[in-house]
Amino acid sequence: MKIHKTLTPWAAALLLASTAWPALAEVSTVRLAKQFGIGYLPLTLVEELDLLEKHAAASGHEITTEWLRFTGGSGMNEALLSGNLDLAAGGTGPLFTIWARTRENLKIKGVAALASMPLHLMTSNPEVKSLADFSQGDKIALPAVKTSIQAVTLQMASKQAFGPDKATAMDAFTVSMGHPDAQLALTGGQSEVTAHFGSPPFQNLEAKVEGIHKVLDSYDVLGGSHTFTVVWAADKFISENPEITKAFMAALEESMELIRTDPEKAAEIWMEAERSPLTKDEVVALIQDEQTVWTTTPERTLPYVQFLSESGLIKTSAEDWSEIFFDTMSGKEGS
Repeated sequence: MKIHKTLTPWAAALLLASTAWPALAEVSTVRLAKQFGIGYLPLTLVEELDLLEKHAAASGHEITTEWLRFTGGSGMNEALLSGNLDLAAGGTGPLFTIWARTRENLKIKGVAALASMPLHLMTSNPEVKSLADFSQGDKIALPAVKTSIQAVTLQMASKQAFGPDKATAMDAFTVSMGHPDAQLALTGGQSEVTAHFGSPPFQNLEAKVEGIHKVLDSYDVLGGSHTFTVVWAADKFISENPEITKAFMAALEESMELIRTDPEKAAEIWMEAERSPLTKDEVVALIQDEQTVWTTTPERTLPYVQFLSESGLIKTSAEDWSEIFFDTMSGKEGS
């Protein structure tokens, strides 16, 4: 059994004010959250195919899943902090922020990666060919200023382009906006938004619109492929629910296997669940893009954490990527 919820700001506020951590050693209801985009395909399959319920039942646990939808990572982090969410999924930026913030108390860490894929900064301004070309009239929409993976990547690119003390040079151009709204704002031409630092499939749809072009690729900034989407949780949930955690990892690995072996079926499930305007061939192409890696193993997460620490955006750092993740990633060759 599963429950679906899309949170408005008002509803989110009520959620945060409501309940506390469950006291049960193994919960009977698992509350999961994700955002928008093809980067959450593994979780969409887990949800639509009841894979978590399936693997939990195999270990003797009958559970209900409650699926929430957020437009950014900050809301999910607040829900985690208040005990109203068990497993959050988003870009790596919010994970790194909350990991650093809770190292000495709630110990929120990564559970698993979902996908490595490039993020593109797209613009409708024909004068903008590089970051140096953005001017006073431009606005860059991204999921959350300063904390989203897009915002952090933009700061890393600014440092590379303008100098070691210029990481925040582009911050003044950024505005917080969910990907669906940002895509509409950019392609509609009736908004102050002239650029969108997004993710697939939004950046792919934008690239099809005449007059919109790519300015920046996150793979160029990081020097290669990197984890985009990831799942994270508080230590309390992981330590008190070892069997449910194992069931979740088994469900996630099963979804990854389906993506690899039957991308057409995965595309059909995702299209129906997300009501995507893309054709099946377009979604399959996204899934099979040579730059995309569907894996639970984290990739190039450490450079992000070290940049955030060096920039003073988080108060701690890590020497190894495994410090940022639970032992659900034990044995993985991450980075």
